[in-house]
Amino acid sequence: MMYDLIIKGGNVVFKEVVKKADIGIKDGKIAAIGDIIEGDSFQTINAEGQYVMPGMIDTHVHICEPGRTVWEGFTTGTKALAAGGTTSYVDMPLNALPATIDRKSLQLKKEAASGKNYVDYAFYGGLIPSNLEKLTELSEEGVVAFKCFMSSCGSDIPEDFTNVDDYTLYMGMKKLAELGHMLSIHAENAIITDRMAEEMVKNGKLTAADYVASRPVVAEVDAVKRALHFAKETGCKLHFVHISSAEAVEVIEKAKKEGQDVTLESCPHYFTITTAEFEEIGPVAKCSPPLRDAEEQEKLWQKLIEGKLDMLTSDHSPCPPEMKESAANNMFEVWGGITGCQNNVDLMFDEAVMKRNIPVEDFVRMISYNPSKRFQMPEKGEIAVSKDADIILLDPNQSYVVKKEDLYYRHQHSPYIGRKINCRVTKTLVRGNVVFDVNQGIIGDPVGKLVIYNPKVECVIS
Repeated sequence: MMYDLIIKGGNVVFKEVVKKADIGIKDGKIAAIGDIIEGDSFQTINAEGQYVMPGMIDTHVHICEPGRTVWEGFTTGTKALAAGGTTSYVDMPLNALPATIDRKSLQLKKEAASGKNYVDYAFYGGLIPSNLEKLTELSEEGVVAFKCFMSSCGSDIPEDFTNVDDYTLYMGMKKLAELGHMLSIHAENAIITDRMAEEMVKNGKLTAADYVASRPVVAEVDAVKRALHFAKETGCKLHFVHISSAEAVEVIEKAKKEGQDVTLESCPHYFTITTAEFEEIGPVAKCSPPLRDAEEQEKLWQKLIEGKLDMLTSDHSPCPPEMKESAANNMFEVWGGITGCQNNVDLMFDEAVMKRNIPVEDFVRMISYNPSKRFQMPEKGEIAVSKDADIILLDPNQSYVVKKEDLYYRHQHSPYIGRKINCRVTKTLVRGNVVFDVNQGIIGDPVGKLVIYNPKVECVIS
């Protein structure tokens, strides 16, 4: 048989086992897997000594095009994703302008994305107080999930995203349950966090530690409990984004055991940067929920080790460098978001698999298999015959230091600059196309395609 490409001799990470194998790729699909594949190919990749894994599906990415492309656009953002081992992502309904909250704004987003993505992509629809009547049309346009904020968000700019009130949250869940869609939630109690922030600023408490103190674990846990209660009443499927505390994980785990359809994610920064390190690094490490102290971080690691985290995502939330500055050294003024998607896979493979002995199969379930199932991408997320050839190679014996000049972001800032990572993604393939090579960088033109979802027919790649 003639293959387009054969990956030979790698340690292939299957769903339940890791073993040495060859992979034959044809027409963008995995066509054959075997101990040794005999056949001709136009290209052969020697993967000896490397892990061969399904690419990461990053379900929490903020690409700010259109409207705020100066923050991050599809071209720069997806170059970074490809270099970091991500082969598909789901774009959040903010921080673009207009926010993705109706058919018109989603169509603008699709037009802006066309021909610019180096990896495959899908879109969220937003849930805000003014668009309850627009959820159906967003579903018809193929969004894979919906997103809302229980914490305060947005700006005074027209068409920007806004957070939900309890009425919108409840009624939105009722509608999404009818449509068969999942709601992803940023869960923090806005009354607690807003009032505590006001008090901190009023009293001149403006440091990183003060910012963290203004968004305590109780604010996350309270919002999680309220959302779960509404979902239980309405039958809505839930996914909690960027969970930062072990207590919140346990609350969600309890709901799962009681039969609720709910999943959760966390992000590399909650496992790798503490509050004390945030104070040293500065504003580029500001995010919400905030980074926690070393004790809370270790508790979160324990939940991951116990298998209670469904997914790892980046929450890549970029901005221009001036938005990370404050003349008054006021941490409450600077933009809250971490630029980090380019180091997702390397960083967490190093920390979880290499340093804490988490099975590589469990790691791959968190970055690939579970996201593909939860976000309706059945052709992706697994090394198996007939699946999309979305594949990455990772060398566990190749280390590097994160350098500003190596970052593909529109703005080259990151809290990981200067950090040594003890493994490296060396190649990224999207449907059989090599889009990144560690020695050559980004390769070729954008090949990314839009993934759309209809609850009645599941995934379609256009």
